[in-house]
Amino acid sequence: MSTENEGNEGTAAQAVPSVPPVPAAPPEGTPAPPSAPPVPGLSDAPASQQSGQARDWPPPQPPQQAKDWPPPQPPHSPEQQTTHAQPGPSAEDPTAAVTTPMAPVAPDSGTAAQPQAAGGWPPPPPTVPAYAQDAGAGGGGPVWGAAAQLQSPEASQRRRAGGLVAAVAVAALVAGGIGGALGYWAADRNDSGNSSGSTTISASANPQDLKRDPGTVAGVAARALPSVVTIDAQSGDGEGGTGTGFVYDREGHILTNNHVVASAANSGQLTATFSNGKKYDAEVVGRAEGYDVAVLKLKNAPSGLAPLALGNSDQVAVGDSTIAIGAPFGLSNTVTTGIISAKNRPVASGDGSGGSNSYMSALQTDASINPGNSGGPLLDARGAVIGINSAIQSTASSGQSQAGSIGLGFAIPINQAENVAQQLIKTGEPVYPVIGATVTMDEKTGGAVISDQGSGGTSAVSPDGPADKAGLKAGDVITKFDDAVIDSGPTLIGQIWTHKPGDQVTLTYKRDGKVSTAEVTLGERKGDN
Repeated sequence: MSTENEGNEGTAAQAVPSVPPVPAAPPEGTPAPPSAPPVPGLSDAPASQQSGQARDWPPPQPPQQAKDWPPPQPPHSPEQQTTHAQPGPSAEDPTAAVTTPMAPVAPDSGTAAQPQAAGGWPPPPPTVPAYAQDAGAGGGGPVWGAAAQLQSPEASQRRRAGGLVAAVAVAALVAGGIGGALGYWAADRNDSGNSSGSTTISASANPQDLKRDPGTVAGVAARALPSVVTIDAQSGDGEGGTGTGFVYDREGHILTNNHVVASAANSGQLTATFSNGKKYDAEVVGRAEGYDVAVLKLKNAPSGLAPLALGNSDQVAVGDSTIAIGAPFGLSNTVTTGIISAKNRPVASGDGSGGSNSYMSALQTDASINPGNSGGPLLDARGAVIGINSAIQSTASSGQSQAGSIGLGFAIPINQAENVAQQLIKTGEPVYPVIGATVTMDEKTGGAVISDQGSGGTSAVSPDGPADKAGLKAGDVITKFDDAVIDSGPTLIGQIWTHKPGDQVTLTYKRDGKVSTAEVTLGERKGDN
């Protein structure tokens, strides 16, 4: 377990004279052309002659335009003249067969001429009258056959307004699809005075003015980050690393992991950098290798330090939200989130320097924790510290000295870490609760087995120690510590170290196949030696 921790060829119509011939009556079976309303100023004939008389509408055209449209066409046989009712697409113009439900307009360059029905009725459209060019070079007046163009000025205005609304609606939908590029284009067009209105929307407030609810991750992070420091530890020979810590009290004490500062504890240099960039030298107050806890003290600590509030790790439940803050791979002030995945997870970890292992009954979280997060706070949804991020389980591949998070992170419960911190601040050395017996570290024994002998050939059960007084012997297999199931020596040690010296606990053990219990009052051991 590691502790580093997205044109229309062939379809042209026959040429027409400047004033189209209008037969007295359409052929039999052919519908008459629609009548047109009287248009003031277009004819001096009485209104009765202006309405329903095809030869009166449109008025005679100026001769200069008659010669311009339509252009002379090559002669066609009668068979050719009757096959143009529905021209199909050609290789040169694949859009020739596309039709739209709109009234036909006078064709411009590249537009197909209108087909004629049998007998020459209705007559082909005339050239564009002079008054059709009143709106400018682009043309904006009424055109042949376009009924909407013959409406009153008020109706035309309403129609143009309706078209503008439709255009704006389409622009809004497209803008939502392609994002800021079109939004910038619209803003640029408006600024240049090319548009009479705007389709852009302004935010109600600047992002920096938005206030996050205190219960959100952003709110919690904003309050906690000023109290979290990035620790740089450099040993005397220039080696070192980066970790994390947090303000423990207003006197300038910083709580972190032992393995973060171990390399610089004796003759190295320690600095603590706050989220605002201010850096302070620091010194070690005390270290506990077994707990993997250390306390630093800022030199020339600034006034106004804000200690992080400490929670109650005993009240944490699986599924509770978690927020981890640290400097993974040196990236200071990194915030990640997750949940409590498990409680009382037995974890044994080392600092990689050959020192003593540490044991904990850890809080497991899936918040992303990586090397450099070590020593940083694990917060609950309120922003209270519930643990110190200390270790990760990883699947390091060959050639990698440090592995990343796979969602298995472990934190020292803050209740335990607080007890250790208070002891270190008070005396400078840790105090460990013990049962006075040596157990094997084999994790496949179904319990914590008391060894046959202790280190250096001493007795595995200390004479007159807590275990001896409770009647425990070498070879006994401890299977429960109070209500916690014990499956190995490391699990037992982790459970013991969640208590204090003098606490009374119940041990369940097996001897020769028989299950028994014993009441044990925990003793103490000072220091790491």
